[in-house]
Amino acid sequence: MRAVLGVGGGIAAYKAAELARALMERGFAVQTVMTAAAQEFITPLTFTSLTGQKTITSLFARESAEGTLASAVEHIGVAQGADLLVVAPATADLLAKFAHGLAGDFLSTMYLAFTGPVVLAPAMNTAMWEHAATRANLETLRRRGHVIVDPQDGLLACGTVGPGRLAGIDAIAGAAVEAVGLRRDLEGETVLITAGPTREPLDPVRFVSNRSSGKMGYALAEVAARRGARVLLVSGPVALEAPAGVDVVRVETAGEMHDAVMERIEEATIIVKAAAVADYHLSHVPTHKMKKTAMRLSLELDPTPDILAEVGQKKGDRLLIGFAAETDNLVEEARRKLRTKKCDMVVANLVGGEHTAFESDENEVVLVMSTGETAPLKRAAKREIAGEIFDHALKLRLALHAAQ
Repeated sequence: MRAVLGVGGGIAAYKAAELARALMERGFAVQTVMTAAAQEFITPLTFTSLTGQKTITSLFARESAEGTLASAVEHIGVAQGADLLVVAPATADLLAKFAHGLAGDFLSTMYLAFTGPVVLAPAMNTAMWEHAATRANLETLRRRGHVIVDPQDGLLACGTVGPGRLAGIDAIAGAAVEAVGLRRDLEGETVLITAGPTREPLDPVRFVSNRSSGKMGYALAEVAARRGARVLLVSGPVALEAPAGVDVVRVETAGEMHDAVMERIEEATIIVKAAAVADYHLSHVPTHKMKKTAMRLSLELDPTPDILAEVGQKKGDRLLIGFAAETDNLVEEARRKLRTKKCDMVVANLVGGEHTAFESDENEVVLVMSTGETAPLKRAAKREIAGEIFDHALKLRLALHAAQ
């Protein structure tokens, strides 16, 4: 496998040297393409020495060490000879160029000529990362099927703290492996995933809901699809683009999510209940908007269907993974849920205060398994956590089968 490593101009460019080595350890032959700005942070000789391949620094023909001119269409040849394009750090400038098809240097020109899988690892200042233009460019690139390895939270070179640090090298290299199909350990599986919140109406304009963003469930769906699974994603109302290659069923209420899951349970071999389903709803919703008065309002709410418990009763030999968001007694509550809902694994995370995982791009969880084992997963991007969840799930299933 041949990978092109594009290096953008940011302080994280020095980490791309470590990424080049990580890609080579995973079986890739690596050729590096550097932007002019990247060369202000690290030299081309570093990558040439590491990879044993010429580092490309310019779109235009230059005399080679052998005294011959490089091809004027070298960007076409490099694009046609590569199996994968990885860009790290992918700066805001590069994301904009890629999204809008601007080609002013070797890397952006080669990108337009490349037809294979693309992995982008952004790194930039927090304000730049959160800017509306950057968010729009990221959504455009995701819709093309590109893999975005989201940056981490932390102290940035500019002195601010927030999202923008280049993702971990192992996470980027792992995404590269998955993108070219070197890891297809979920092939033949049908993974049914629920994600996001539900909304329970109080009248035609009001509802009760929760803070779930759906990011964890969508990360699980993306990872499962890239590892070869057929993925059925039952999603509550979220502001997220559907992952490439995933069948999405959009629902709003707990009742609708219940029906969608039960209709598809027979198709699944692995079920992941990552949605934050409302526990209560108003059984009889008024047809007219309730008017505000000075009087106190009381509502009598009824329990919603317990989807996880019902799936647990019907799962048969399917692997069932539940989620538990807790404010205290994390492992104890997860074990209780594992037992009462008949799960094979519960993914537990603390919420509230600094521990909250809601709306964040990162998570920190403990996997509690029916074999009695627990596996704490350190804080990382939700996509990386998703990969580890499936790694442990497949090992768990082998252990359960061996015990039968």
